[in-house]
Amino acid sequence: MHTRQQHDYHPMPTNDEIPAPLWLRISDAPAESCYPMHEHAWGEFVYALNGVLEVKVDQIHFLTPPPYGIWLPPHLKHAGINRTEVTHSTLYVHESLCEALPKQAGILLTSALVPALLHHLRQHPMPDHEPEHLRLLHVLLDQLRHAEWVGSYLPSTQHPALQGLLDYLQQHPADQSTLAQLAQRINMTERTLARYSQQELGMSLNEWRQRLKVIKAMSMLNENRTVESIALDLGYANASAFINLFKRWMRCTPDQFRKDYAAENPSK
Repeated sequence: MHTRQQHDYHPMPTNDEIPAPLWLRISDAPAESCYPMHEHAWGEFVYALNGVLEVKVDQIHFLTPPPYGIWLPPHLKHAGINRTEVTHSTLYVHESLCEALPKQAGILLTSALVPALLHHLRQHPMPDHEPEHLRLLHVLLDQLRHAEWVGSYLPSTQHPALQGLLDYLQQHPADQSTLAQLAQRINMTERTLARYSQQELGMSLNEWRQRLKVIKAMSMLNENRTVESIALDLGYANASAFINLFKRWMRCTPDQFRKDYAAENPSK
């Protein structure tokens, strides 16, 4: 994560009341904007239709490139940062409907029906009280109850040296340094860096770097960049190694991801 303070960002309004047990809002947020720290008595499922969302809960940053979404249970303090332009949908869920949903914040990997429904609702807006609209929201809720909870896609840390290294990797995703070379950058031994990564991030630094590359790749794919140029920008000597990485994490090839994403979001 970058370490700029929240006051550097343009504040966006938060919804402090919901008019119905299930309520959907689709919003465009400009780059360099934020949702200040707040909480409320209902849950939220937040999904990026374009771009990558970043939500902070305690000291954890949740990032969600499609097809991942963020689940925030009721009565949870959270803040949002939009480092780039983002179009996102938020399904607000009354506390009484949250019983079968996760009790902790995290990333949900949903079925393909969820983004398809959200894009349909974006392209065919209906009044909030319209019976068809409400039926579709209940289908969304049913799908969320069966979604896979995957925790934090790209965790962060409060450890100063490790956080500085993560910031560096965010800015230089093509960096090919070994673990020993990265450890030397922050005056650690390789073993100490490996231990801190596992303790602070819940994964190896190599896994974190792979996840970062996938997030970067998804943004580039949505910009209609070629797979070859994306591979080079991420530090790969050829496209096949990048394609293998992407398939391992996203369960599809980069071209298939782009095709599916374009099918869901024909405005891109």
